[in-house]
Amino acid sequence: MTGTQPAAQEIDTTRPHPARVYDWFLGGKDNYPVDEQLGRQIAAIDGGAPRAARANRAFMRRATRALAEKSGIRQFLDIGTGIPTEPNLHQIAQSVAPDARVVYVDNDPIVLAHANALLRGTPEGVTEYVQADARDPRAILEQAARVLDFDRPVALSLIALLHFVADEDGAHELVATLLDALAPGSCLVLSTMTADFEPENVHRGIAAYAAGGVTLVARSQAEVGVFFEGLRLLEPGIVSVADWRPEDAPDGDGPISLYGGVGLK
Repeated sequence: MTGTQPAAQEIDTTRPHPARVYDWFLGGKDNYPVDEQLGRQIAAIDGGAPRAARANRAFMRRATRALAEKSGIRQFLDIGTGIPTEPNLHQIAQSVAPDARVVYVDNDPIVLAHANALLRGTPEGVTEYVQADARDPRAILEQAARVLDFDRPVALSLIALLHFVADEDGAHELVATLLDALAPGSCLVLSTMTADFEPENVHRGIAAYAAGGVTLVARSQAEVGVFFEGLRLLEPGIVSVADWRPEDAPDGDGPISLYGGVGLK
């Protein structure tokens, strides 16, 4: 199924972009010299940054699989999906449940350019891409409702998104609006940056991003917990993404400065 794709904006290659820097951390090819430059700066400050990116993707895969296998979730709404990096969320969900319905949301023109790669799903399921801004949750819900049945449970994935949205810019209202629209049995899957483990490295990284024109917010465990108020946290609660139901040995040494959690409505 083809996505809801307005005309692509021109891709700005003069300033670093978070999705492209993340792609560089993951060893992808969809980034530009300006992104690599910032990525190398961040890695020089925090050598664990590429490892954190990998750990975050692995958390997404484990959480998606757990919800499809154990909670019977068959609908997924992934906001701030970023540049396609296999395996993508729909590949995980549809490997468990071929009839799973997945809607990806992003407003980055480079993600739009790769949307066709995201849309290769199973014949039984539906994989859709919506171009919308995460800060406009009502528009997201309106477009996603063409594919998803909001009277049935939905897994809402906000993976490495909220550290780009400050509280004063409506981070909590964004999450609350989305959750309010979801049926009982739905889940929130969330990962976001923290300075709880390595405050000096993280704050230096935030400064490097700020110099590149990108705002980042680090939240404490308690601050992340506010997003899950009214939900039942699945075990093991809000932990470093590497510690959320790990399946393999740690990828290197040192902490991963991203909290992850899954909450059930």
